[in-house]
Amino acid sequence: MLQLSHRARFGTAAIVIAAVLGASGTALAVSVTRSHSQPATTYPACTASTLVNWIDTAGNGAAGSLYYQLKFTNLSGHTCTMNGYPGVSGVNLSGAQLGSAASRSTTSHHSVNVTNNGTVSAQLRIVNVGNYTPSSCHMTMAAGLRVYAPNQTLSKIIPFPFSACSRSGNLYLSVGPVTKP
Repeated sequence: MLQLSHRARFGTAAIVIAAVLGASGTALAVSVTRSHSQPATTYPACTASTLVNWIDTAGNGAAGSLYYQLKFTNLSGHTCTMNGYPGVSGVNLSGAQLGSAASRSTTSHHSVNVTNNGTVSAQLRIVNVGNYTPSSCHMTMAAGLRVYAPNQTLSKIIPFPFSACSRSGNLYLSVGPVTKP
């Protein structure tokens, strides 16, 4: 009778069995590995109170738009999780929303673990509002961005002046999901 060590019983060792098949003398090696898989570690959601929101001002331009990276740095003291799209809108100096909130890109998303002091990002597209008719846009200068971390109800304002529409309807902002850089 084969006796398994304590380690093998708990799946940390592999057992290799060699068997001889038939009269031909052909040997077959079979490797059997037992493992007790551990459940995936789940972390709490990142919250607005433990994140620093900022924007990488080194934008790239293309086809009437500028692209920036919204950044979220975790200062909670532990790993947390983010999943989905941040909420974003342009705001004036009083913090009032200017025009429509950002639309979401069609990029798929998944959970992202953010280590303590780690940073994740989401792509932000700002359309050149000069492309819209003056009557539909009512161009104005935004003082910054109101940003909600994904699935959060508290926001933070990032100071960042840019041209915006004060009238809703024109989608001059678009945001992608959070991803690891």
